[in-house]
Amino acid sequence: MFRRLLIPLLLVLILGTAPASAATTNWGAPGPYATAVEIGAVNTLYYPRDIAGSDRRHPVIVWGNGTGGAPLVYRDLLLQWASHGFIVSAANTPMSNLGISMRAGIDALAQRDADPSSVFHRKVDLTRIGASGHSQGGAAAIVVGADSRVDTILPIQPGPLADIDDVHGPAFLMAGQRDSIVWPALVKAFYNAADHIPAIYGEVRGADHFTVVGDPGPFAAPTTAWWRFQLMDDLQARALFYGPNCGICVDSVTWSDVRRNARVPR
Repeated sequence: MFRRLLIPLLLVLILGTAPASAATTNWGAPGPYATAVEIGAVNTLYYPRDIAGSDRRHPVIVWGNGTGGAPLVYRDLLLQWASHGFIVSAANTPMSNLGISMRAGIDALAQRDADPSSVFHRKVDLTRIGASGHSQGGAAAIVVGADSRVDTILPIQPGPLADIDDVHGPAFLMAGQRDSIVWPALVKAFYNAADHIPAIYGEVRGADHFTVVGDPGPFAAPTTAWWRFQLMDDLQARALFYGPNCGICVDSVTWSDVRRNARVPR
C-alpha cells in the first residue's frame, strides 16, 4: 500500500519541479522590464526604463529598417526586445543597407557606457551584440554581421544586397511564406551560402512582407527567444532552435519550412 502511494507522490514532485520547456514558454509575451525610448539624431534607443539602477550589463541589438522605413514602424517589436532586458539601437535612416548607422550605434553606446553622467554608464554589455533588421535592413544585418563586435544575426526577409560569407556568428534567417517582395527562395539562398556558420532558416506560415510591421505577430516570439538564447545563454530558449526535437522543428502551425545546417548542434 505504501509503495502504491509513494510512486504517484514522487511523480507529482518530479513533474512539479521540472523546468518549463521552450515549447511551452510564451516568448512573445512582454518581458519583466518596463521600457523607455530615446530618439537621437542617428539612432533611436529602446531600453529598460530603470537601466541606471540595474545590477547587470545589458546586451545590445542593432536594427536596420526596411526601405523608406523608420524605427517607429517597428516600435512594437523593438519594445518587446527591450522588455526582455536588451538595449536596442535602431538606425534612423530609411536606407540602411550599408549598415553605417548600425555600426555607429555600437560606437555611441560604447561612449555612453564609459560616460559617468550617462544612464547607460557601465550598463551596456559590449561583449554581447546582435544585428537584425527587416528587408533592406535585413541585408544590413548581414553586412554588419561581418563586424568583429557582432556575435549573431537575425535578418528578417533580407534584401539581396549582402554577402553572408563574411558573417562569423550564428544566423537565424527568417522568411515569410507569402512574401512576394523578398521571396522565400532569396532567403534560402543566404541560408545555403551560410555553410561556414551555424545557420537556421525559418519560414513563417502565411506571413507576407509586412506581417512584421506594426504588431509583429508571429515574429515576436521566435526573435525574442533567439536573442535570449544567443545573447543571454537562456537554455530554455536554446531548446527552441538546437537539439534533436527543437521547438521550431516540430511546430508546423507557426512554420511552413524550417531548415538547420550541419553546424547547428543536434
